[in-house]
Amino acid sequence: MSHSGVGGQGPSGVLLLTDRRTARADLVDVVAGAVRGGVRWVVLRERDLPRAERAALAVELRAILAEVGGTLIVAGPDPLGGEAVHLPAAGPYPPPAVRLVGRSCHDAAELARLTTEDYVTLSPVWPTRSKPGYGPPLHPDGLRRLVRLSPVPVFALGGIETPEQVTACVEAGAVGVAVLGALMRAADPTGVAATLTSVARSGHGRPQPATPRTTDRIPVGGAWTEETT
Repeated sequence: MSHSGVGGQGPSGVLLLTDRRTARADLVDVVAGAVRGGVRWVVLRERDLPRAERAALAVELRAILAEVGGTLIVAGPDPLGGEAVHLPAAGPYPPPAVRLVGRSCHDAAELARLTTEDYVTLSPVWPTRSKPGYGPPLHPDGLRRLVRLSPVPVFALGGIETPEQVTACVEAGAVGVAVLGALMRAADPTGVAATLTSVARSGHGRPQPATPRTTDRIPVGGAWTEETT
């Protein structure tokens, strides 16, 4: 039973990861700008916030995304009243019973542990200011090798800031790119998002189809992370 996405469409294009400390302006305003530029998938991080504050932030961001048919994914196992989570490689296993589950992965061993996840991020593709020193960069060749091993669609993550990097990732087989700093730090998040999403959706990649999985996850009606590493 597949649970990926809205109307059978799983995440693709640009997946925006939030970081209010990096954001050049108010986080909600930056996300809204990115959404105007074409972003439809947002991972709410901010895991240091009290749950009530984080839940209130989730409500604001969901409202922005709902206007364009987008989806808010919450980092960690608690969906904060929603239906989508993004988990760290370390767990929990099995994933919680929600509509959409993503997980951060970095190598073949972590991909081999996947069970009912709908997509993964693979990182770091390039060195990143957000997670300096976290593992040797995969670079596009390493990304390509892991994409071939993944049973679910892959987002490339880590140090992705330019259209050329996006093209390299989709040509390696990623369905899209996960971006933090390039949008959080942007003076014009709408313009940057429009450029990156256009390239990510240009069809150069060779996405790997998700393997159908049987799961006892609870179906939830409607549209259908962890600190991402």
